[in-house]
Amino acid sequence: MSGMAQVDMPVAATLDRLLLMAMLIALAAVLTAAMVMQYAFGEIPCPLCLLQRYAMFGCCFGIVMQLRSPDSERGAGVGAIFAVVLLVISVRQTLLDLFPRPGHAYVGSAVFGIHMPVWSVFIAVALLAGFAVRLALFGAPRPSVLSALSPMMSRLTYSLALYVLLICAINFVSVVVQCGVGECHTTGYVLLSSPH
Repeated sequence: MSGMAQVDMPVAATLDRLLLMAMLIALAAVLTAAMVMQYAFGEIPCPLCLLQRYAMFGCCFGIVMQLRSPDSERGAGVGAIFAVVLLVISVRQTLLDLFPRPGHAYVGSAVFGIHMPVWSVFIAVALLAGFAVRLALFGAPRPSVLSALSPMMSRLTYSLALYVLLICAINFVSVVVQCGVGECHTTGYVLLSSPH
């Protein structure tokens, strides 16, 4: 029996890491798509959309923390907290925009007929389910097993973390250009507009 448990532990640890990486790749893809819509199609994000992006970045950093920490579930906890924040913000915006009214409709285009705030609700629920499923299936971390994971997986984790950091930096600069030091609006970029 003990020989079988030793075989299962590395497999479980590898599957756990693959699930976390899949979650990180999905979030990075969503954030990249949001920025492409902003820059390529001129869809300036509203303040609640920016808060949803921040919550997604928080989830990304929690997942990266978890991927880099073999002996703690703190990163998964951070990611789950930001997933709850994302859920609260996106549900609020979805409820605000549920019935479009003059001057207050969904911002931006729909993707597959669904606007970003509603997608963010789905994303938040999927993240929370992902964190719960990995804990239910794989339980607590196993330091001795995780330290033996392949160098390829370590390099992929490092590359994903750098990519998330890059899009976070681009997003930060974009928000500064859009909002300056004041309130954000969806009418343009404050630092690019000429003073009146």
